[in-house]
Amino acid sequence: MGKRLTQIATRTGDDGTTGLGDNTRVPKSSLRVQAMGDVDELNSHIGLLLCEPMPDGVRALLVEVQHQLFNLGGELSIPGFELLKPEALAVLDGALAEHNDRLPKLQEFILPAGTRAAAQAHVCRTVARRAERAVVALGQAEPVHETPRRYLNRLSDLMFVLARVLNRLDGGDDVYWKSTRLAQGAAGDGDA
Repeated sequence: MGKRLTQIATRTGDDGTTGLGDNTRVPKSSLRVQAMGDVDELNSHIGLLLCEPMPDGVRALLVEVQHQLFNLGGELSIPGFELLKPEALAVLDGALAEHNDRLPKLQEFILPAGTRAAAQAHVCRTVARRAERAVVALGQAEPVHETPRRYLNRLSDLMFVLARVLNRLDGGDDVYWKSTRLAQGAAGDGDA
């Protein structure tokens, strides 16, 4: 990305178009711009999550994720360009394995709740899924490298795991879903 922003209010988007990194103009409603916007929103939500207390290792991981999401957005802004490398995906895989191994196995569904940090991690998880869907839709319309889609898929999984990690700070736990069906099934099992 050779150009740096020197002026924010250019008024060139007043006509409903925006410029891509290759200097082409596209409608702001295009699938590419939608995907770029969802990735930008995800990065902003991670920035909000970083305002919360968390272990230093989780903080460093999320800062790295922010940089990689910026790379992903840059890649999306230039059709055919590759900026997000497969090594970034390997970092997520390693973090997933490390953090998931320390958590108790899930027996029930959990709610996107608990501490404020955990709840914000769940927001990041859902926005990552939306960004992934936007990249998939873009990939159905025009060529897109596979690493962005895979990265967002894995990042959503990681945000779920990190929400569980963040809920356990200071002795907390997940917030479990109280399923009527599951409760009835458990009650029925005791009657036999």
